[in-house]
Amino acid sequence: MENLDLSKFEEQERPIDIKYYIIKYSRYWPLYLFCILIGVLAVFLFHRYTMERYEVKGSVMIKSNLAPEVRILDRSNIFSGGDNLTNDILLFSSKNLAAEALSKVHFDVSYFASTNIKEIELYKNSPIRVEVDWGYPQLVNKKFRINILSDSTFRLLPGENMFLDRFFMSYQYEEEDRDIFQREFYFGKEVKGENAKFTVFLLTKTRQYDEYEFLLHSPQSLIERYAGAVQVRPLVNYGSVLEVSMVTKIVEKGSDYVNALMDSFLEYDLREKNRISENALKFIEEQLYIVEDSLNSVERRMQRFKVDNKMLDVNAEFGGVLNSIQLLEENIQSIDFELAYYKTLENYLVNKTGNFEEIVAPSLIGISDGLLNDLIQQLVSLSLERRRLLSVVQETHPDVAALDQQMERLKENVFENIENLVSNTERKKEEYQLKLETFDRQFANLPQAESDYSSIFREFKLRENLYTYLLEKRAEAGIAKASNVPDNNIVDYAKRGVLIYPKKTQNYSYALGLGFFLPLGILLLFHYLNNRIMDQVQLKNLLKIPLLGTIGYSDKDTNLLVAEHPRSLASESFRSLRSALFYIASEKKCKKILVTSSVSGEGKTYISLNLASAMALSGKKTCILGLDLRKPKLSNYLEISSKKGLSGYLIDKDSADEIIIPTKYENLSVVPSGPVPPNPAELLLKTKMNTFLEKLEQDFDIIIMDCPPVGLVSETMDLLRFSDVNLYIVRHDFTHKNQLLMINDLYANDQIRNFYAIFNGLKSGGDTYDFGGYNYGYGYNYSYMKKNRYGEGYYSEEPVYKSGWFKNLINRFKV
Repeated sequence: MENLDLSKFEEQERPIDIKYYIIKYSRYWPLYLFCILIGVLAVFLFHRYTMERYEVKGSVMIKSNLAPEVRILDRSNIFSGGDNLTNDILLFSSKNLAAEALSKVHFDVSYFASTNIKEIELYKNSPIRVEVDWGYPQLVNKKFRINILSDSTFRLLPGENMFLDRFFMSYQYEEEDRDIFQREFYFGKEVKGENAKFTVFLLTKTRQYDEYEFLLHSPQSLIERYAGAVQVRPLVNYGSVLEVSMVTKIVEKGSDYVNALMDSFLEYDLREKNRISENALKFIEEQLYIVEDSLNSVERRMQRFKVDNKMLDVNAEFGGVLNSIQLLEENIQSIDFELAYYKTLENYLVNKTGNFEEIVAPSLIGISDGLLNDLIQQLVSLSLERRRLLSVVQETHPDVAALDQQMERLKENVFENIENLVSNTERKKEEYQLKLETFDRQFANLPQAESDYSSIFREFKLRENLYTYLLEKRAEAGIAKASNVPDNNIVDYAKRGVLIYPKKTQNYSYALGLGFFLPLGILLLFHYLNNRIMDQVQLKNLLKIPLLGTIGYSDKDTNLLVAEHPRSLASESFRSLRSALFYIASEKKCKKILVTSSVSGEGKTYISLNLASAMALSGKKTCILGLDLRKPKLSNYLEISSKKGLSGYLIDKDSADEIIIPTKYENLSVVPSGPVPPNPAELLLKTKMNTFLEKLEQDFDIIIMDCPPVGLVSETMDLLRFSDVNLYIVRHDFTHKNQLLMINDLYANDQIRNFYAIFNGLKSGGDTYDFGGYNYGYGYNYSYMKKNRYGEGYYSEEPVYKSGWFKNLINRFKV
């Protein structure tokens, strides 16, 4: 039969075998499971000892407080609507507003359950309450432990720092010997020490623990911490709703602070609005004091005059004149009041710069000029906005400069309006004075006593009317102040919290992902960096010569595996190899098979011996020829003497018949290497070698030539001329990938012929195709092995090796 050119099967490009990689890395499932369990356990412990952090949110609607008149007069603000959310955002982060909010809640003392796992802050669930005297030096940011002895007594103890406290606790315990420790105190009685002065109250007698902890916070540190903890941003773009949020460990505590902060913001806005009414009331009170004093003086004069003149009265004919005089005098008095207001307002605007919050609005004192009233209100609003902005930024801030420019433009408009009002009012006053002079000349014709009384009465009525007018304005200003409401309002109070740290679902997902992909990545990296041949697929991708067969790993304590254990799994692989070799060089009467490898230790002699045994068992007269004259092992494996052998024959010391030694196995003979010569390469080149091989061809059907490694010595290349079939041994987890370069180069350059690879010592592991499923020699699968047993119990006589569970687990990791 003609020789088969197996290389044509190997040169075809093969697609990537996905199944191969799935099977290869799925056998490591115990490692993946172990890493996943470790990751999940680590995440669980992390969650167990980590303080959760929640985000609480509230929202406030900011309303525009600028009237259309201002947007008309101030062209720079005509399209913005006056909304300046930036200033309100900065105000929420100001320390003044934080101080007001903290004054509404009891945050200067924190309460904790005494536990060594992690901090458990009780907040409102604490059975104790500590009232601190902050006018006294206090020991802050250090934990105190309180031991409740009874419903009336307790003992203060120093804290005990545990090992994990430095990692999981926010604050350390107080460990110093203080004068208040280890002493018994009464609830409701003051505790006073060198650096402590506070009172502890027992709120409830039902409690879960007998030991609790509390922590004192400096008010200033609280203000700084909470002022920086709040985040404020617009809820939507181009909207006027601000979202107020903060991150907290206790949802209820964070919600209380956010709600208190929003309430303080509205109260601040209301206080700023009430400043106008308060200034008006202050001005009216000052005027009332002056008018009341003059009214009392005139009233006393009129009473004395009535007593002296026995209640004189004015004639009825002059009653109309007197009433007209009184009405004119009241109008003139009102005009003088208006002129005084205009003068006061003008002087105030000239002398003040940037702060116009104390201006009294004209409408509050009875001046009904709508334009002036709107201008003054807008000027006051801008001044309040400027003061609010200065609470969080410097005067050099661009927003402050923009407000100053707007107020300057409003001041110019106010001055122009005041000038027109003063001119018109003075002209009206002159008209009233001319009419008053006319009525005075008519009134002069009255009798002297009645004329004097009428003058006093006129003055009294004038003062009385002005006093009544001021009382009415004070009442109106008080009503206006009481009816003031904030321009802004709260949309949603903070109630629920969202867990933002740790993100448990995400962390467990990371644990599962890392638990699987981390060992997988390490395995991929290890296999990529591993320079040894680990499986058939890897060998097929690296080797250019055909892969003829695969020899399984044997744990038998013998090298004569086929002869002594013919029904072992590895013996079956030798039979498969024998069948393949029958089809190669089948036309040869005596087939000479050369066995070599890259380096020593890859199993050349082991393969030669067992292949020869398989051939002998098939009835073929087989001879093993030991050609490794440098490191002979054949004699040791067969336990025969090496005193006579091939080296002795080549130097004419031994005869051919003497070195051909029959073994105890039928049809199997051996030619040992003999003593190690000093020049093995030259001995094998002698013509006697040809003569000896010709003799062997006449006597045997199969000659197995056990040669030295082709990669280490030169004589192997010389021996290739004698062989019909050449077997190149590659050992699993032993042969390096770079050692295949030489045989590939020789094959590519046509320097060798009839070369076939044998994969030796393949170790099985897991539910996968081992040296059957991925053996491509001749395109046939020689065997299928699952869990170290032949499928379907084909070789039922073969004893089954039962290993322990630990070894089975280890076998899962075999490649």
